[in-house]
Amino acid sequence: MPRLEPGTVAPDFSLIDQDGDPVTLSEMRGQRVVAFFYPAAMTPGCTTEACDFRDSMAPLQDAGYTVVGISRDEPAKLREFRERDSLPYDLLSDPDHAVHAAYGAWGEKMNYGKTVEGVIRSTFVIDEDGVVRHALYNVKATGHVARVRGLLGV
Repeated sequence: MPRLEPGTVAPDFSLIDQDGDPVTLSEMRGQRVVAFFYPAAMTPGCTTEACDFRDSMAPLQDAGYTVVGISRDEPAKLREFRERDSLPYDLLSDPDHAVHAAYGAWGEKMNYGKTVEGVIRSTFVIDEDGVVRHALYNVKATGHVARVRGLLGV
């Protein structure tokens, strides 16, 4: 899959959130967006990453960022994840991984020494005009949010 580069227009998407409501990127124009793609709700690494974003919401929001998490999970599982861990941002469902693919967050990766096809943990910072400012691929769950905050100066 091709990867997004900073300076390119972020692919638009419309996905269903944890409550069954549509969330469309183009309708977020005028806002800065941090979109993170993660493999599966309620798994250890994904919980660490999601909770790190939760714990960083105040400075991100103060700097004008909206956070969304995107996975292949169904809305009911996303709702359970959001409630269980008190996640204050929307979790979006991409069950056919079409949006993952459009962002280069789906493809071959190494998993325990084997090449498999799946979610490539990735984060994208999108500016008010819908342009990718940062495209981070193959990120680690632990410490990743601190790196994002450092890039954003928040």
